[in-house]
Order: sequence, then C-alpha cells, then structure tokens
Amino acid sequence: MNRITDDILFKVEKPARYIGGELNSCNKDKNKVDIRYAFCFPDVYEVGMSHLGMKILYHVLNKREDTFCERVFTPWPDMEKLMRENQIPLYALESKDSIKEFNFLGFTLQYEMSYTNILNMLQMSDIKVRASLRSEEDPIVMFGGPCAYNPEPLYDIADLFVLGEGEEIINELMDLYKETKKLGKTAFLRKAASIQGIYVPSLYEVSYKEDGTIKEFYPKYDDVPSKVKKRIVTNFSEVEFPDKLVVPYTEIVHDRVILETFRGCTRGCRFCQAGMVYRPVREKGTKKLLKQADELIKSTGYNEVSLSSLSICDYSDIQNLINMMVEKHGNNKVGISLPSLRIDSFSVDLIKEIQKVRKTGLTFAPEAGSQRMRDVINKGVTEENLIDSARSAFEAGWSTIKLYFMLGLPYETIEDVLGIADLGEKVVNEYYNIPKGVRKKGLRVTVSTAIFVPKPFTPFQWAAMDSKENVKEKIYAVRNAIKSRAINYNWHESIVSYMEAIFARGDRRMCDVLVTAFEKGAKFDGWGEHFSYDIWKDAIEECKVDTDFYVYRDRGYDEILPWDFIEIGVSKDFLIKENEKAKEAILTPDCRDGCKNCGINYAEGKCFEGALLNKI
Repeated sequence: MNRITDDILFKVEKPARYIGGELNSCNKDKNKVDIRYAFCFPDVYEVGMSHLGMKILYHVLNKREDTFCERVFTPWPDMEKLMRENQIPLYALESKDSIKEFNFLGFTLQYEMSYTNILNMLQMSDIKVRASLRSEEDPIVMFGGPCAYNPEPLYDIADLFVLGEGEEIINELMDLYKETKKLGKTAFLRKAASIQGIYVPSLYEVSYKEDGTIKEFYPKYDDVPSKVKKRIVTNFSEVEFPDKLVVPYTEIVHDRVILETFRGCTRGCRFCQAGMVYRPVREKGTKKLLKQADELIKSTGYNEVSLSSLSICDYSDIQNLINMMVEKHGNNKVGISLPSLRIDSFSVDLIKEIQKVRKTGLTFAPEAGSQRMRDVINKGVTEENLIDSARSAFEAGWSTIKLYFMLGLPYETIEDVLGIADLGEKVVNEYYNIPKGVRKKGLRVTVSTAIFVPKPFTPFQWAAMDSKENVKEKIYAVRNAIKSRAINYNWHESIVSYMEAIFARGDRRMCDVLVTAFEKGAKFDGWGEHFSYDIWKDAIEECKVDTDFYVYRDRGYDEILPWDFIEIGVSKDFLIKENEKAKEAILTPDCRDGCKNCGINYAEGKCFEGALLNKI
C-alpha cells in the first residue's frame, strides 16, 4: 500500500488535516487487538473534529482492550486528487492503514448533503459502495446519527444502522462480533438484528402501490423484528464520557471543551426532530459536570467550555452551574459559551456571569416572525420576550445580536413572513431607546432565515415542503421590508433544501439516485462551491424517480411512511394531535408543566421528573 509523504503534504491546503498524532489521540498495537474500528466522518477534519458524538464513541471504544478505534475524515478535493494520482487509499489517522483493513467502518449521518461523501470515502478505499455487492471479507459498514431516523435512502449502502444513543449499543455490537467472528458477516448481521436499536436493511422487503406509496414493509424472516425500537441511555449521569479530548494542530469549527449537560427537550416545538427523537429528558448533576469540566480543561489546555444541549437555559441548575464554573476557572481566563438561546429563558444575570471572563456572541431563535406562526410551531415565546431579551443584552453591553428564523413553515402566510423584518426593526428601535451612555456603539443585528424541511418523527412529517417559487417570494418580501442599515439579512438557497428534503423524506428508490449522482461526480454537496444541481438533476432523470413526490406532497395519516417501522417512543397519535393543533395555532404547554402523554413512558410518563431523579 502506498502511503502519504511529505512531498504530498507540502502541496495541499491545511496538511494538519491528514497527519494525526495530536495530543490525546489514541495509539494501540493493532496486532494486539481483536477489533479494528474506523469512525468515519463524511466531511472535512475541521467539521468532524468538532462533533461531540465522535469524541464520545472514540473514548468508549478505545477504553476496550480488545478494540482500536481510529478516525477518518473526508479529504478535501486537493488531497483526494493527489491520493488518487499516487494510488494512496483512504486511511485512518492513527495507523495510516487503509480503512479496507478494518473490521468496522462507522459513519455518522449528521446532514443529508454529506451522503455522497460516504460513497466517495468507500470508493477511495476500493470498497464497493453498495452493500449487496460487497464480500464477506469487506468491513461491516454501519451508520448512526440523526439522519439515520430515515435510513431507507441508504438501505443498500449500509450493512446496519444504529437507531438511538450509541454508548451502550456499540459495546454490545463489539461483543457480538467477537462471538460470531468465525461465522462471518452474514451470520453476525442476522444476530445483530435482534439487538434493540439495530436495523439491518437487507433483512427487510418493501412493496409499493400503483400510486407510488408504500404498500407493505416487512421482515424476510420470523426471527427478525417487524419494528426497530431506538436505544435510550437511561442512567445518563453514569454514561461514559471522555476525560480527554483530542486537541488538533489546526483550528477546527468548535475548538473548545464541549460539555454535555442533558439530553432531550421538554418544549415540544413541532418543527424540531431532535426535540422528539432525543426524548426523554435526562440531566447530569452539577457536581458531575464540574468534575468533567475540570478534567477536560486540565487534559486539553483549552480556555473555553461550551455547555451543550438542545435548550441550555432549561438545565434545572444552570445558574449555579455557571456561577461555580466561573468561580473555579475564571481566574485562569477559562470562558464559558452557550449555544443559541431561547428568548423566554434569557437571563441577564447568567450572561453577566459568563462575560466576567470573556464576552461571547448572542444568538436568539424566535424561529417565526408573527405570534400566530410561533403558536403554530409551538415555540411558546412572544414578541415581548424577544424585545425584553434584546433590551437586557443591549443594556449589559452587547451591540451585536443574531436572530434566527425559518421560512416555508406549514400553514405560513406572507403576513407571517413580513413579521420577520418587522421584528428585526423593533430590535433595532429598542437599541436606540436605550440612553447613549448605557448602550455600546456599533449596533449590528443579523437576521438569518433557513428554509424549513419537514422531517420524520415530527408533527409536520405529513406536511408538504413549501415550493421554490413561494420561498423565493418570501425571501424577497423579507429583504425588501428591511429598512434599517443596522440589519444584515442572510438567507439560504432553496435548491439545497430541496435536495435535503428528498433524502430526509425519501424511500429506498432514492438509493439509486444517490449512487448515480455520485458516479456522475457529486460530492461535498453541503459546500456551495462544490454542489451541482445539474448533476443531481441528470441522476434523478436517469433513475426515473419523481422527487417532487417526496417533497411537495401532503401525506395522509393512513399512509405508510418510509420510517414507520422505527419506534422512537413518541407515539404517532401524539404527533397527529400536535399537527392538528398546529392548524388551529393551539399551544401545547411545556412538559415541565405536566406530562403530555407523548408515549415515552419514562419514569411513569413524567420525563422531566425522571430526569431530575437521574441526577447525582
């Protein structure tokens, strides 16, 4: 096997992406382990190295004496070209061995537009992209992550999918592999299908009606479950979490300690897939988080800690947690950062405590411009919440604020959309209502709109995506309605969202489109400079697939959806009721105000109380 050389590294942008050997990276004798596992991230090093899930599973697997887990990222086109010219297969950073030599290739599915990169990574290692064409000797290709909740467009790429949280199930899979290694891949996959949270697509059949909808989805064998139930880590405070993080030589997207405070969300926003699939809520105790922060700061040398969750200010002990972290680490100039904040839970005292060390940016997510639309999506916040939060931020010394919205939501009107511009203008006006001696100079309000894609396992999974023409009209309406020079408006291209939708909502027929598009040159589709709709259009036409069928069509409650065989715990009846309430703009209160009987049945149906009992 040809290997990477300095001559090649000198010719590429950011060679540190490809060399490995970073602080805290793991190195084992590959001849003294039973299992070699390559954790593959289908994007560049800087993106993949920022992903918390990879850090956790890298730690979990390498804690096993019998397993060596290494990291693999997608080479940037300049590096890929040189690797192909010099016949260097895609390799893992730790050993520099080709990933074809590994027992497992584990890909995380974070974004639909990274799928072609998966195929490219396989091809660069001389591994056939279709699972049905691979041999018994080829590595077992497995997928997990949020996009795995509709696995069907990748059904003939993966050998198996992990549905749900991976810390425990990954160990069960490795144990089973050791037991069945002599029996071969096919036997392993058959036995793996009986593990809760494992989906082996080759063990299932699908038939279709004349109208293109699914007629039937069923297992081929009696011992294969008809439903696949997601995995939930119940004892979250005691679940494995790294005490060391790999520290890159080059800058990455999130170059800091990431601390996971809790999983799940009680808010029930109807557009949010994560808020449904990550239920129930489970928190780590403050003492545990402080201990983990202390270990990671010492082992990495980072001077910033990011508190991670779906809704960070909903952590039940957030004020105390931040006060204690600042008290312990503030003198060493270790700062704390929070992800985007809900406008109804913004705390000036909290933010002032954080800015004692370092002032971080503020991002608020009203999601919709009008109150009617915020009620439709069950956001549970008001315009008054936003204005109060903006005023508090301006008075506390901020002059730069980002506001995040969505366009193309179900049941949205042009009046709702114009409310986005109106809300931005009101935030600007609130700044000028504050006395000059109090506010800081240099006001900048960034208004960003993303195009809404209805996702599986949300109340909006039956809704059609808004048309490209409507979305363009709405973008122009917002742009033209913004008058203040202090507002910068950013929006996303609708065609990329369309492509995202066909994979988020598609079925097995999309797998042929994916493979064909890759063969025609599609890759790095999540990067604007590399995305080519013409390639995808040609592939769609060649495969004779009506992609509008997946995107621009309302679906009936009685239709079998491609992902209906997966049980996430939240019942379909609950999602239907929420969609019907959305049509009437009726709110469903936060779960913390009382159980809404979504179906999770965790701690006697009281998810939030169960989460608090789970703390130490």
